Amino acid sequence: MSLTRSQLYLSIAWLLFWGLMTATAVQEYLRNQGHQLWQPIVWEATSFVTVSVLLLAQRRYTRQYDVLVGAPARWFAHQLVWLPVYWLAFTPLAFGMRHAVYRLAGDTYTHHAWPEVLLYENVKMTVFFFIFATITFGILSYHAMLSEKLRLERTNAALREVQLLRLTQQLQPHFLFNALNTISSLMHVDVARADAMLIQLADVLRATLDVGEQHQVPLSTELRLLRGYAALMTERFADRVTIAWDIDAALLPCPVPVMSMQPLLENIFKHTVEKRRQPTAITISAHREHNVLILRLEDDSGILPAASTAVGGGAAVVAGSAANAGSAVGTGSAASQGSTAGAGSAASAGSVVGAGSAASKGSTAGAGSAASAGSVVGAGSAASTGSTAGTGGNAGIGVRNLRERLAASHGAGASFELLQLAPAGVRAEMRLPCAS
Repeated sequence: MSLTRSQLYLSIAWLLFWGLMTATAVQEYLRNQGHQLWQPIVWEATSFVTVSVLLLAQRRYTRQYDVLVGAPARWFAHQLVWLPVYWLAFTPLAFGMRHAVYRLAGDTYTHHAWPEVLLYENVKMTVFFFIFATITFGILSYHAMLSEKLRLERTNAALREVQLLRLTQQLQPHFLFNALNTISSLMHVDVARADAMLIQLADVLRATLDVGEQHQVPLSTELRLLRGYAALMTERFADRVTIAWDIDAALLPCPVPVMSMQPLLENIFKHTVEKRRQPTAITISAHREHNVLILRLEDDSGILPAASTAVGGGAAVVAGSAANAGSAVGTGSAASQGSTAGAGSAASAGSVVGAGSAASKGSTAGAGSAASAGSVVGAGSAASTGSTAGTGGNAGIGVRNLRERLAASHGAGASFELLQLAPAGVRAEMRLPCAS
């Protein structure tokens, strides 16, 4: 509520208050057998005019202290300076107007002795003064609270913008690094295909530059980035992957976090396609349920870990089976050749080598290392054959970044989850509000 509207409501309340005071005075006058109704009206009208003038003067000269509402004692101290002004000014002004009106009406205004009148009126003015000062303080405090709330909301919005921009900028170099690494690995075996991939990468980077520093883009723009990356990767794995697109064209204007789908597709290539020799089918879809946009990326081969067990910082995740005997645990230790997990099984906690240790042939290294066949590796490491990135704390930078961005931009209004499909396959599903 704006201050102008508050002033309007306060003025109406002020008029109603004096209307009530006048009605009470008239009723009391009639009860005392009075017959000239104009007299109680003059009494209350002169009081109304005098007090209104004094209040307006007080507000005019104390408005500069409104910034002190956060320090009530100091604010009220500046208001108290005006209390003697009410004592000295109210009675002479109000009673002087009454004497003048009575004289014009050919009558005489009579009252008690001046000492008694001054004491009564000053006590009454003191009570009124503190009531009015308290009401004014309450209104100013309320508006100060609203202003502070608005300022905090703007500050929080600005912080969210900065956070989202930081997260987006964190993701883009990660994507570029992975793409260049892919091209570099292909350059040694097929220069023509590597050149074609460089052209595809240039198209993706051009689309990324078009996005600029936006943290949300229409779904159409996000799909442009995603199709560019998909073309880049299918060029490399032409004989091992197929991608089907199922996009509702009516949803293309819906806003989505920029580069939110590309890390999910990258996970499929990294943790499933690269680890398999058999063909992998990927489906990318976008549809709506009520006012919710549902984005899905799923494959037909990935396997999520059934259970997770970590030993130390950056340890590998166990995927359900026990390790062979003789494995070593601990920081700085070396896993012997006998600690190698069998094909298709996961290394147990004992076969995890901590940070700074060396893993021998067949053992599972710590954070950033490669797992043996069938195992699933934690954050930043490479997954095993047929596995996908884990959920929660074991997700890579792309999934972790996406969760943080969704939480910052939509809070509880958005969600992301990884689902295991039967008999094989993983579905990454992102839900976002879309009312358009």
